[in-house]
Amino acid sequence: MVAPGFFLGLVLPLILWAGSSAGVGFRFASYISDYMVLQKEPAGAVIWGYGLPGATVTVSLCQDQETVMRKGTSVKADSNIWMVVLDPMKPGGPFEVVAEQTIGRINHTLNIQNVLFGDVWLCSGQSNMQMTVSQIFNATSEMSNTAAYQSVRILSVSLIQAQKELEDLPGVDLPWSKPTAKNLGHGNFTYMSAVCWLFGRNLYDTLQYPIGLISSTWGGTPIEAWSSGRSLKACRVPKQRFIPPHSVSGPSNNSVLWNAMIHPLCNMTLKGVIWYQGENNVNYNTGLYNCTFPALIEDWRQAFHYGSQGQTQRLFPFGFVQLSSDLSKTTSQDGFPQIRWHQTADFGYVPNLRMPNTFMAVAMDLGDKNSPFKSIHPRDKQTVAYRLHLGARAVAYGEKDLIFQGPLPEKIEVLSGKGLLNLTYYQKIQVLRLDNKIFEALRIKPCSLAWQVSLYKQCEEEMCWESDLRRFSLIALSGTKKLEGVIREM
Repeated sequence: MVAPGFFLGLVLPLILWAGSSAGVGFRFASYISDYMVLQKEPAGAVIWGYGLPGATVTVSLCQDQETVMRKGTSVKADSNIWMVVLDPMKPGGPFEVVAEQTIGRINHTLNIQNVLFGDVWLCSGQSNMQMTVSQIFNATSEMSNTAAYQSVRILSVSLIQAQKELEDLPGVDLPWSKPTAKNLGHGNFTYMSAVCWLFGRNLYDTLQYPIGLISSTWGGTPIEAWSSGRSLKACRVPKQRFIPPHSVSGPSNNSVLWNAMIHPLCNMTLKGVIWYQGENNVNYNTGLYNCTFPALIEDWRQAFHYGSQGQTQRLFPFGFVQLSSDLSKTTSQDGFPQIRWHQTADFGYVPNLRMPNTFMAVAMDLGDKNSPFKSIHPRDKQTVAYRLHLGARAVAYGEKDLIFQGPLPEKIEVLSGKGLLNLTYYQKIQVLRLDNKIFEALRIKPCSLAWQVSLYKQCEEEMCWESDLRRFSLIALSGTKKLEGVIREM
């Protein structure tokens, strides 16, 4: 006769193994973690992850040990993915998110703590978006200014490229965190993005509810790396062509950053995106940028709307920074005016018919000749972020009577007999005299009457008074000031 303990010795390990194996592979998506911000109403936030095929998953939202909401789903057999859409939530928190997987009689539980509801913004682009708070003006003061912004949460995506679209992020350099001096200024061109952080901080000052900021950036990269194959095909971008080694320092192959650093985020519900890129297209596919940039915006909008089960707005707000100036004497700026023009799909302003629900922050006047990171990386990111947040307030949040962009020329008239150039604007403007030489007008396309005017706080002799330049007077619509300047054809 076999002792009962013999059977128990055989069966008990199997029971324990079955229980433990039920939890193998059950997890949240890699960017879902403690301290995160989920998108608030009117959209529903998406919670997703991986589990065992055939299992059911119940997601509960809890606060103060009470269940606020419960959603159930099953794990898809073909992908091992489970996903739920939460009911729209008002801004606030903190909450706990609990996910429970059930297969047979075996349960396994995951949870994340200190979750807030607010607005989630994705920040992307190349090195000017990647510059950290430790690299900008007044860095020490900016990094220490965090106590009042503990509801502004930050996340930074790892620098990874892939040949195919990935489902989940392969890595996160900085998981969702409260801001500290250390994670705002971790190191040069690492984390946290200064423009992203300052933009979110400005929004929080206005909105007074949680803001989630995701930085997914890589310096020295062309737009083609951030674009899907679909959008590149729409613009007839070659599969690959030779790129001068001095012009691109980061990944340049088509779609490799879209595949690894953007597509895995598409299931997330977003409020909007801000973008700072273009320098690495000054000498690469420059003529296509008037297609590739609007196509990227449209494609990202489709992908995030679809991936979030329709929760991310189909035409979500998309803000971007107009390229600043490269003041290096050894570098030609020939492509910069063209890229600036193409950034607006050749309209000269946004929003426009090809780029609806967009906003732009001008940065031409922020050139930084003495930047230790080269003049192409101006350190005044505070002004950039402030201008972006003004655009967001007007376009994304519908704030009325807010001046968020400069006046546009309505009429341009050359009075050759008097040596004058009259610019008539669609709205009255006020010109502040900072010194006697503050204007430089750059004509981008002589036949299109497209002009860009740069206000310089300090204008140096070699910049403004070259021998081939012709002097003119700029008369504002108010007619009260006449300022001396120069005009230069590009």
